[in-house]
Parts: sequence; C-alpha cells; structure tokens
Amino acid sequence: MGAGLTRRDFGKAAGLAGMGASGAVLLGGCSEESVQARSAAAAKTWKVTGQRGAGLGSFDSTMKSFMQARNISCGQLAVVRKGKLVLARGYTWTTSSTLKTQPTSLFRIASLSKPVTAAAILRLAQEGKLDLGARVTDLLALTPPSGQTLDPRLKNVTVWRLLQHLGGWDRDVSFDPMYRRDVAISSALGVPLPVSRANIMKYMNGRRLDHDPGTKYAYSNYGYLLLGRIIEKVGGTGYQTYVQNKILGPRGIKRMKLGRSLKANAAAGEVPYYSQYNVSTVMNATGATVPAPYGGFNLENMDAHGGWLSTAVDMVRFAGLFDAANSVLNSTSIGRAFAKPSIGVQPDGWWYGCGWSVRNVTGGRNTWHTGSLPGTHTILVRRYDGLTWAALFNQRDDASGKSYGDIDLALHKAANAVTTWPSTDLYGNYF
Repeated sequence: MGAGLTRRDFGKAAGLAGMGASGAVLLGGCSEESVQARSAAAAKTWKVTGQRGAGLGSFDSTMKSFMQARNISCGQLAVVRKGKLVLARGYTWTTSSTLKTQPTSLFRIASLSKPVTAAAILRLAQEGKLDLGARVTDLLALTPPSGQTLDPRLKNVTVWRLLQHLGGWDRDVSFDPMYRRDVAISSALGVPLPVSRANIMKYMNGRRLDHDPGTKYAYSNYGYLLLGRIIEKVGGTGYQTYVQNKILGPRGIKRMKLGRSLKANAAAGEVPYYSQYNVSTVMNATGATVPAPYGGFNLENMDAHGGWLSTAVDMVRFAGLFDAANSVLNSTSIGRAFAKPSIGVQPDGWWYGCGWSVRNVTGGRNTWHTGSLPGTHTILVRRYDGLTWAALFNQRDDASGKSYGDIDLALHKAANAVTTWPSTDLYGNYF
C-alpha cells in the first residue's frame, strides 16, 4: 500500500536467501547521516524487552542495526522454528524515558492483513459456504453511480481472481482507490468526508477495469476490500467478527483487532507512528495538514486489505495455520493458499497465491508477505526449512533515504548465521 518496495523485490531477496546466496551484512554505523542526525542519535538509548533462546544474537544485532541506521523508534520481532517460538522481542531506540516496545505492543500491520483475509475466504470455502469460482457480481450487489454502467467484464471477476490479484484493477495504470483517492470520490458522489467502503465501491463500479480479468497480475488493495465484503455476506456477520471467531480465536490469538486512523482513537498498547511527511487529511473537508500516519489515509476503510493491528508473536502464530492441516484450515485449503495462478509464474520465478507470495527454492518453498503504509513497515516470512518470522516497525520513511526492504535479506542472513538452534518454546508466555 502506498509507494515502496514491490512484492517482486522482496521475492528476489527471499529467493536468494532460500538458495543460500549471501550479501553484505547490515552494519550499525550511521556514516551517511548528517552531523546533526548523528548528534541526535547519540542521545538515544536501546530498550530491548522479551526473551530469546541461546545463540540467537544475530537477530538482535540485525534489528538494532536496521533501526538505528534509519532512526526507527519501535520495532518488534518474533521467530519460530519448527512450531516453537524461540524469540519474542520488542525494540525501542529513542530518547524517551517512557516509550518501551513490548512483545505484546500492537502495531498496524498494513498488507499482512491480506493473508488473514485470504484465510477467512479459504475457511468459508472449506465449510462449503463459498465457491472460489463464484462470480463477484453474483455475490455482491455492485451498483454504479446514477447514469453510469458496470463494465461488462466484471462478470468474469471470480473469488479466485480477487485472491490472486487477477481481477483487472491496476493501480499502476489508473490509481489505487484505497489510498488518498478520498477527496475525488467524495466530490464525484457528492458525499461528505470521510468516505465509506460502500462509497468507494459505488465509485469503482462506474469505472472500467484496467485489464481483462484473469490476464495480468496487478496487486490490488481494492480486490481485497471486496473479499472483506464477501466474507460479511457469506459468513453472515461482520468481517472482524468472522475473522476473530473462525481464524484467530482457535489459535488463541486474542490481541488482534482492526485499527483506527486518528491518534486519539489508538488502541491500548498501540505504538506511535512516525513519518517525515505531512499531508492534507482525508478524514474531513477542512484541508488541515496532518502527520501522514494520522489522517493521511482512512485506515477504517482498509480493513480487509490493510487494517489490522497485531503483534509479531500473533503473526507467527497465525502463520502456523499454513504449516500443516489443523482445526482451522485443512490440507486442501493450505494447498489452495499456495497454488499457482492460471497465468503461471512471474518472469523471475515467484507467484502470488491466495494471500501469500510464493517461490520454490532449493530445499523447498518460501512464502511471505509485506506491508507498507506511512508509519508502518512489516514483513512475514515462512521459510522452506521450518523457520517463520515476523518483523514490525512504526516507520517506513526517514531522512536517511535508506531502503526499508533491506530487512528481508538481513533477517535471512541472521537466520543463516545461527549455528545451533535452541529447543526453548516461548509460546506459553503469550497464549
């Protein structure tokens, strides 16, 4: 969501790491920063909370190096090996004496919400309540604005195609209706800000698709908004309620909830978010300038594609649903999650399944997803060798200009540096 490193770029790093390739290790120095930035950084101190098993210092040093080089104040990491939680950490790099990130602190996870939504869709199909080949036009009442007509190609948009980003919407060709299109939608429909999900759908129902459905992969936040509405229609309850009851609850995950746009509405235990940018608010018509993470986009509208709050330990616990058949997802559903789409794989060998990016590597298969919004950068990785990790940050941009996508390969390298894995299991501390 928003600008940033693409899923393809992350896929390259994940694939290289899976095949044992190496690269430069991230170092903790700030040599590229200005004198003023170095001075400010010198006043900051580290607070590290939580626990890790013996021999996992490479993960701590990697997180600290990454955060310090970019002046990120809050980070979180959880690592699982073969079903056991071996590391659960909160990292804080700040001058504040009160801010302290815990392993249980809540973060916006942005597009890590997509595998959560996909799991709910797969569960509905597993229950026999939803045909993944069903047309969206048969499941939802898609009504265009007065005087406009539906693109006839919408009848070829299926649930499968929404899951795999093959619906025909392409933000690189037109725009992303889920990110700062609010004022245009408000004006076109004659409705006040903030616009609703129903307003966004009506607006989009009057526009033509950018591609014929099923012909081109194009990452679509809007497609996942529609999946959220399908969950509500078929599941017979609210999106959040269905996910919490059917997907998260059975795994003992009770902290996860949908986030709110404004700082005044932050959840208890939620970290603050930072960006170097200020923008005009989309939450009302005042045109007021606000920090980009707080009113620069409407998080409530992003529920099914980017709206969840979570912790790193909750995300790795969730990811365990895809390791083997369980009470939530059976083997058929897990197979569907990683199935190749009808268009085949991307030129460099990866594909988008159902809520997961997928790559075959030497020794098995890597699956992952990333998330990005102003004030948020996240990654969730399931590696071929039984390792799973989630890293969450409360920032995605800073004056250094350094890439935030570098954390992907850096964490693969941290894992590869471990010579002996501990047998400890910290899950009992959190679930």
